[in-house]
Amino acid sequence: MHPIIKPSSELRKNYNNVAEICRSKKVPIFLTRNGEGDMVLMDIESYGQREENLVTAERLMAAEVARFMGTQGYTVDEFQNNMRQAIKQGSNNNG
Repeated sequence: MHPIIKPSSELRKNYNNVAEICRSKKVPIFLTRNGEGDMVLMDIESYGQREENLVTAERLMAAEVARFMGTQGYTVDEFQNNMRQAIKQGSNNNG
């Protein structure tokens, strides 16, 4: 992926074109000001996906840290049994 770099004046002069590039290419546009990097612009869908990916990565990192620290984990069977019990308990409490 080659970064798309535009001067910030391009955003002021031609917002619709810049926004369309973000939406169609699904890549961020790096804006410069006086020749220096200033901001990154991306479409809302790509931003949302990026945020979801970051949350997932944070959860995976936390799980890895817990594993390295010796925190008790669960087997697949234990997890399934715990989920069945929680669902059953929830059904009993709602009924």
